[in-house]
Amino acid sequence: MMSKNYRFTRGLKAVLTAAMAMALAFQPPAAHADETSCSPFTPLIKGQEDFVYVWTLGVEGVGDGSDKLVTVDVNPKSKTFGKVIHTLSVGGRNEAHHLGLSDDRRYLWGGGLDTSKIFIFDIHTDPAKPRLVKIITDFVEKSGGVVGPHTFYAIPGRMIITGLSNNKDHGGETAHVIYNNKGEYVKTVWIPTSEMNGVKGDGYNYDVAINPRKSVMLSTSFTGWNNYMMDLGKLVKDQEAMKRFGSTSVMWDYKTLIPLKIFNTPGAPLEARWNWGGGKDFAVTTAALTSKIWVYTQDEKGEWQAHEVGTIGNPSEIPLPVDISITSDGKGMWINTFMDGTTRYWDFSDPMKPIEVYKKKIGSQVNMVSQSYDGKRIYFTSSLLANWDKKGQDDEQFLKMYYWDGKELKLGFAIDFYKEKLGRAHHMKFQARDMSRLRPLHADAGEHEYAKLTLAE
Repeated sequence: MMSKNYRFTRGLKAVLTAAMAMALAFQPPAAHADETSCSPFTPLIKGQEDFVYVWTLGVEGVGDGSDKLVTVDVNPKSKTFGKVIHTLSVGGRNEAHHLGLSDDRRYLWGGGLDTSKIFIFDIHTDPAKPRLVKIITDFVEKSGGVVGPHTFYAIPGRMIITGLSNNKDHGGETAHVIYNNKGEYVKTVWIPTSEMNGVKGDGYNYDVAINPRKSVMLSTSFTGWNNYMMDLGKLVKDQEAMKRFGSTSVMWDYKTLIPLKIFNTPGAPLEARWNWGGGKDFAVTTAALTSKIWVYTQDEKGEWQAHEVGTIGNPSEIPLPVDISITSDGKGMWINTFMDGTTRYWDFSDPMKPIEVYKKKIGSQVNMVSQSYDGKRIYFTSSLLANWDKKGQDDEQFLKMYYWDGKELKLGFAIDFYKEKLGRAHHMKFQARDMSRLRPLHADAGEHEYAKLTLAE
């Protein structure tokens, strides 16, 4: 007798394969807590992190059932190493998703993809016990109809928030929304839907990453509220819904937030990362539905180009690459594939010819990966979306930390989030007990003036 998960996987495989083929067939002509994914304007922890905050989805019947910020002590010198030391419920279930640090690392922003609420936590007064200091409840109204705050990316004095959807049709056309550090709305910048450089924009959005050296920002694309709030088993049987995934990425002038070029990158390109190490400037993303790795570089004329440089796992088995984490020297990258619960390490010494050199099964499902700046500690969580996580015994919910010696992952600790009555473990951000010595990666305080957005407010 076939198991439910087998039937589910087989169904997903069939539909995603069709969606992938469709995405490629309709290809237009031409064209988030690890420390290395933080904004270059945020002070970074380059040594041992003291705490990991886990943005956790509430589950009915599990603990208080509410979304919560979970604080875990991860300093090996502490008596509570590897233990939950604090929880802070925000009330209700909002489809908690991503977190983002402010430009001074004193505040942590977290969003709910369903309710579009934004929660701002004080993480500097007592980093071991964050406090909820503000809830933004009018994000949709202020932004002009943007739904689903996803990425929170700090720039000097501001926070760029990527939306995933809109309140007109709950589809994928959406925008970037700018807030100031007080939590006040500043401006909405819609993702292009017109044609540029021979590629028609789809208006979809997901993640952003800025390279201040080049004064550019890369954005990627996913899907709208109708899809990300739908049960995955139902979604994969809906052929029309499966067509409504992002197929483009956009390079922007990050100061003006004017799009420079649209790229055809089919199959829902998700997390965006820049190489902060030496050598050539390049950005990278992975497409969930096609299992492709895309690298963005400048050609000899200085124009940005997108290159398909690799395939993750066996696309016919739909591994569903979800999160990535690039090393601080830009020579390696972790890629998590949700369906097989596996993390894969790719050698990026040559970003145009990356090679998978290691893989390890982390659990029945795995979503987010976060690595310390020195790359020696790798953290994993399990939840993708409340309605997309696996069912039954395969619905494992955990935070796991591994030590990485360059050859093998060795388990440091694991926390069962269901056993602890917490919920679904999703996004992570690190924090230090003493922030006085932390410095931004590429833009110290003296350089903030040049880096400010020039868009009209």
